[in-house]
Amino acid sequence: MTDAVGLIPAAGKGVRLGLPYPKELYPIIRDNRYKPVAQFVLDDLVASGVSDVVFVINETKHQLIGYFGDGQRFGCSISYAVQETPQTEGQSTSPGLAHALDSAYHLTRNRTVFFGMADTIMEPQGVFARAWAAAGPEDDVVLVLFPTTHPEKFGMVRMDGASRVVEVVDKPRHTSLTHMWGCIIWRPPFTEHLHESVRRSGVSDFARVLNDAVGSGMRVRGFVVAGGSYADLGTYEEIRELDARLRQP
Repeated sequence: MTDAVGLIPAAGKGVRLGLPYPKELYPIIRDNRYKPVAQFVLDDLVASGVSDVVFVINETKHQLIGYFGDGQRFGCSISYAVQETPQTEGQSTSPGLAHALDSAYHLTRNRTVFFGMADTIMEPQGVFARAWAAAGPEDDVVLVLFPTTHPEKFGMVRMDGASRVVEVVDKPRHTSLTHMWGCIIWRPPFTEHLHESVRRSGVSDFARVLNDAVGSGMRVRGFVVAGGSYADLGTYEEIRELDARLRQP
């Protein structure tokens, strides 16, 4: 896919884990081999035919650059975009996901974006390829959906009978919704919508950006990964849960 670009935000400080290295390099041991958690989403992108990938980083992520390099070892070309911390007085020092994604605007504009989080593991392998195969030419955005029993941690998705997204409910404490978005594919119109939201409207809430896109008439489709699972390794509790699952015979 010549117009496709992978987008992996990795600019977080990782303060909840307190590791001496970027959390994106947290070791996952499979078949007695080391594999950092961020390589899972990268491998899925490459397996889906995405050959250009952008990591959004902060100024401290030297070890991440050292491991992934230019991407040649992983079958792709990797670029890095830096997410600057706002210096405006009174503004949040955690600009949020929307700002991180827009930090790569100069590399993603006019392209189809395959976006996945660096500290997650999605199964089965090939979720991007499955979602893209199911997308229609009229779809501006495809939310790739996974079941979860922890809606308070994720962006929960409400769809109509035609699998069109009608609302994203961010981290609800109580909800009847059962599926969260785990990764997203979008076409250039949404890239421009995101850029306008962040740069001109000052919107930092990504759920609002998505809901505004729905409200503006963009076609946003939900694609449920059959038999899919999604692990977010943002806390030690989540790491222990994944480790216990991987060790099951």
